[in-house]
Amino acid sequence: MGRNHPVPRVLLLSDARNDAGLARAIARLPRGSGFVFRHYHLAPAARTARFDALARLCRARGVAVLASRPQRGWRIDGVYGAPAQRARRGLRLATAHSLREIGQATRDRAHAVLLSPVHPTRSHPGAATLGAVRFLLLARRAPLPVIALGGMTRARALRLGRARWAAIDGLA
Repeated sequence: MGRNHPVPRVLLLSDARNDAGLARAIARLPRGSGFVFRHYHLAPAARTARFDALARLCRARGVAVLASRPQRGWRIDGVYGAPAQRARRGLRLATAHSLREIGQATRDRAHAVLLSPVHPTRSHPGAATLGAVRFLLLARRAPLPVIALGGMTRARALRLGRARWAAIDGLA
């Protein structure tokens, strides 16, 4: 999979909404999990400072650090989102909402794909969801590991029978 990290079973994604609880959430992540830093709402200098602080917490816990739109000089274990294909080293996680996008992630040589939204989410209120049945049908057709995202909690992941899942609110 990734150069130094296998595809994590649990991923915590950062967001402006969950920022205040991220240190606590990272402390509860099992070793071998992943943390995806996004924080698009911050200016570049503030984003780097917040990244550095959270990355230190992750490394102390054995949690892989990934970033979406990483800035120069960041020490990361991988990238998340579209253009995951541009990363030369480390874990590459793509996002998908359809079989076509899963195919694109495969062609881009992503190590895994986050397929969403499985359930309704606060991130995208009112957006159409895949639902459990469609999610499972798409996941079975995917030639790479699939991570469930969108309204996910540990209980929902267990009900889906999914070993890999990600959340913003469900882990923070």
